[in-house]
Amino acid sequence: MSNKTAQLKAFERLLTIMDELREQCPWDKKQTMESLRHLTIEEVYELGDAILDNDLEEIKKELGDVLLHIVFYSKIGSETNDFDIADVCHSICDKLIARHPHIYGDVKVENEEDVKRNWEQLKLKEGKKSVLEGVPKSLPSMVKASRIQDKVAGVGFDWEKPEQVFEKVEEELAELKVEIANGDQDAIESEFGDVLFSMINYARFLKVNPENALERTNKKFIKRFQYLEGKAKELDKPLKDMTLTEMDVFWEEAKLL
Repeated sequence: MSNKTAQLKAFERLLTIMDELREQCPWDKKQTMESLRHLTIEEVYELGDAILDNDLEEIKKELGDVLLHIVFYSKIGSETNDFDIADVCHSICDKLIARHPHIYGDVKVENEEDVKRNWEQLKLKEGKKSVLEGVPKSLPSMVKASRIQDKVAGVGFDWEKPEQVFEKVEEELAELKVEIANGDQDAIESEFGDVLFSMINYARFLKVNPENALERTNKKFIKRFQYLEGKAKELDKPLKDMTLTEMDVFWEEAKLL
């Protein structure tokens, strides 16, 4: 059996199980697209965690969970004769072929940036009124900012050099400092947002994913703080009773781990 044949057989097995669950399981029979939505979001975040942890075994499991949800939505769609898994597959295949004329047509590209620019231009030709239409409204703000900046850069609205972006970061910080001195809370929030937006833009020029970078720092902080909690427990001394100087000793120890 070829590798592709085995893969198709495994996918067919999943489709069969989905059919059986939808027909026989009380919970699965009850589900709607709306009821699955928040569960799907959770599964994608769990996949994201596994990727950041570089846990390949967990990535495999979480990919299975995400795939199940895709099959589940397709099953529900088939019950109302709106679409099925074949329609879903053909839809993405058609889109990929249309969006890759440098592979399936006669367009020439030199690099990844050419591909990204062509991608955005092709989407506009497909009827989108704005390059920003493809940015989901419900994305977390940091991810949304990053995607907005990627999108507009794809049509040439971008800085030329990283130094210019860093100058913009410094400019926004200076404006934030002024509003902090003025004490206008609404203006402070506005300028703080501008600082974050410019930092996220600068991350793009550094080829850093800001979401990954912040989550990496989150994990690092959690690990160090839990070390501090452990040491406090060993001393049988609640953290609230420790001085900052005492806590800092263990914090510095945690940095060495």
